[in-house]
Amino acid sequence: MITVISFIILLSVLIFVHELGHFLAARIAGVGVLKFSLGFGPKIIGKKIGETEYVLSWIPLGGFVKLLGESGNEELSPEDEKRSFFKKSKWKRMLIILAGPVFNFLLALLIFIIVFIYGLPNLTAVVGEVQKESAAFEAGMINGDKIIAIDGHKIVFWEEIKPIIAEGKGKETEVVIERGAGKTNLLIKPRLSKSKNIFGEDVLTYLIGISPAGNIIIERKNPWDAIIASASKTWEISKLTIISVVKMLEGVISPRTLGGPIFIAQVAGAQVKEGIIPFILFMAILSINLGVINLFPIPVLDGGHIFFYLIEIVTRREISVKTKEISQQIGFVILLMLMLFVIFIDIERLNIKVVNDIMKIFK
Repeated sequence: MITVISFIILLSVLIFVHELGHFLAARIAGVGVLKFSLGFGPKIIGKKIGETEYVLSWIPLGGFVKLLGESGNEELSPEDEKRSFFKKSKWKRMLIILAGPVFNFLLALLIFIIVFIYGLPNLTAVVGEVQKESAAFEAGMINGDKIIAIDGHKIVFWEEIKPIIAEGKGKETEVVIERGAGKTNLLIKPRLSKSKNIFGEDVLTYLIGISPAGNIIIERKNPWDAIIASASKTWEISKLTIISVVKMLEGVISPRTLGGPIFIAQVAGAQVKEGIIPFILFMAILSINLGVINLFPIPVLDGGHIFFYLIEIVTRREISVKTKEISQQIGFVILLMLMLFVIFIDIERLNIKVVNDIMKIFK
């Protein structure tokens, strides 16, 4: 039950925020909004304020916005035509469409800012183990040493160590440690190591051969630092999402790593059990994924509409309605096939014998 409820809340918030972006952008652009629905299906309650009907519907999986003149085929009065979506310039229409993904990014940004200010558990820079015959071992580092500076950079948390070591590119590094009541300076020359990244490609990294003691403290950032860190984290996850899709198309990553609604529901349920912070952080990551994917130039997605408008602006010619309709039908089929594929993967992950026997038929 927790899994189902958490999934519904997660999906509802993400899609609602997406549609809220369209709604507010349309209002700012002077486009009439006929309906703003929270949920789908038959309405539970509704209230009309001005020309807009605000509705709460039975199926709590997101929502939708219905704009005046959205299809471009409606018969409208001369006054309504001025506020029609299709009578606005292509740039305004693109901005209205773009507002959906932008709001998904803003949601993630807001969540990260709040969480960074509230505080996150982080590992201290206390050494738990020094690998024998490693660079750190040969330099004299021992278990329990606390790293307080590397090449003049102050160190507080364990995660700060690796980037500075990597930046040195193997040159001899001065590491200041705190041992007991005193401080000691060590000269360590990192060694090159080959490892696999999340995409399965070989990556060369510089290591000194230490691991953390596991001591945890709460790291809290001031508002300004939280904003900077949140923007960096949002960009990092957005870039990773794009790279993951590209690597999947190149065949580097197996498409079986994709997760569908069942997988997302399972993870959401697990995060809820861990606490509200892990759950909303998962929501932020999914919100970024939704924003990025919606910008892909696939018909029926926001990016597909924007792509058509860009073509029309560059060529100064309207793409025929028939071409758009056929493209959207193809895009819908592609998305439907993708959804069915990830659902099959989700079912396979459940590892139910009867289901596995059935799935073997399709392999």
